[in-house]
Amino acid sequence: MENKKRVLLIAGGGTLGRYTAKELLRLGHAVDTICLEDYTSNNPDLRYFKEAVSLELLKKLFAENKYDGVVNFIHYPEVADYAPYHELLAENCDHLIFLSSYRTYADLEHPITETSPKLIDVVDDPNLHQNEKYAMSKSRCERYLHAFPGRKNWTVVRPVISFSDRRLDILTHSGHDVLEKEVLYMPLVTKNLHAGLDWAGNSGKLIANLLFKPGTIGEAYTITTGQNLTWGQVAEEYTAVTGVKFEWVSMEEFLRENPRVTRDPFYLKYDRLYDRETDPSKVFAATGLGPDDFATIREGIEIEVEIVRNQK
Repeated sequence: MENKKRVLLIAGGGTLGRYTAKELLRLGHAVDTICLEDYTSNNPDLRYFKEAVSLELLKKLFAENKYDGVVNFIHYPEVADYAPYHELLAENCDHLIFLSSYRTYADLEHPITETSPKLIDVVDDPNLHQNEKYAMSKSRCERYLHAFPGRKNWTVVRPVISFSDRRLDILTHSGHDVLEKEVLYMPLVTKNLHAGLDWAGNSGKLIANLLFKPGTIGEAYTITTGQNLTWGQVAEEYTAVTGVKFEWVSMEEFLRENPRVTRDPFYLKYDRLYDRETDPSKVFAATGLGPDDFATIREGIEIEVEIVRNQK
């Protein structure tokens, strides 16, 4: 392919990385993936480096390869953790994608757009600002990118919850709960809230198609296809595919049945209890893709459940 580009996926062996790589290959690019998973490839355009990500490893790869694009899937709890990586990555590729999250958004606008208010700006909760290490960390890293005095060759992506064979997510249930349990308890208060959930195959496709697109530098995109199912509708899709049953109960009963949720008081209060209706207009315009280019939530669930069952 005359316009073939080489892309480095950092920690790209997981939920989003595998589908991003698949779409990049379909687009005719070459992909190198750093991951801890034991993958092999028979495709000359797909290489795996089974190593922990470090500055030393990245410097070695950059000395040996020219990368047109980099997608960094690592989460950095502190800006100080991310800064040295960004300095190196920005100087060694033409287009860098930084993985943020839809969880950075507050609950003040519906549907959510890329300019909707952020938790870090509008929520006055000292505990959230001091102790939450995901959404707030993402927002601080985004601020760092805007203030960075070096090359501005980055794009921010904010994926919604993206389920795959590893994580068949519904509200706070993850892993393989929908396959291993007969009944899952859900708080009734969330039943009619928009879920902010999509299939990882759709999310990876969007991320891959943002790379190298004119006008995406310095911009942020919510990674969503805008299907906007409610948690009640998502539950119906899981039931149709897996047979799992859901009981809609009070919040008190839900927490009794799911005590692990209380270990992280933030993601329920400042995300899952929010209405997460999303607007895909900006990412569709940038990628040139539209609703017909993506699988439905039901189709995504069927694909991933089949993968899990074939692994057993």
